[in-house]
Amino acid sequence: MKCPKCNTEEDKVIDSRPWKDGAVVRRRRECLSCNYRFTTYEEIEREDLRAVKRDGRYEPFDRRKLVLGFQKACEKRPVSPELIEKSVDKIMEELEQKYGREIPTTAIGEKIMDALKKMDEVAYVRFASVYRQFRDVKDFVSEVKSLSAR
Repeated sequence: MKCPKCNTEEDKVIDSRPWKDGAVVRRRRECLSCNYRFTTYEEIEREDLRAVKRDGRYEPFDRRKLVLGFQKACEKRPVSPELIEKSVDKIMEELEQKYGREIPTTAIGEKIMDALKKMDEVAYVRFASVYRQFRDVKDFVSEVKSLSAR
């Protein structure tokens, strides 16, 4: 591993510990040349995932889109970035286990809505309004009533 300070490739691992529920290994390293300490992360390289659109087209699966969808829905809501990250990790794991490399976008949207419903109902309604393409106020009222009924 190259030192980010002096570019020397000689270092030693000071500390290793699991991170993100064991999916990643976090390593603290020290450069043997300049004694600079830095952190690296090691994770399993996954096969390229593809999202299958409603019309049958494929596009590369983009984790950032998942995070962005959560962030937009949760904007100005009491939802921490850590909770969003954990939710995205969980959703990705579940989808990959169920669908393999080709994940339908409809399944992605439903998983996001399930997670938001448990996390923050306002964020859920925001996301649902875009995902389900609400046409008017009646659609909002109907969704809020179904939430209230739970």
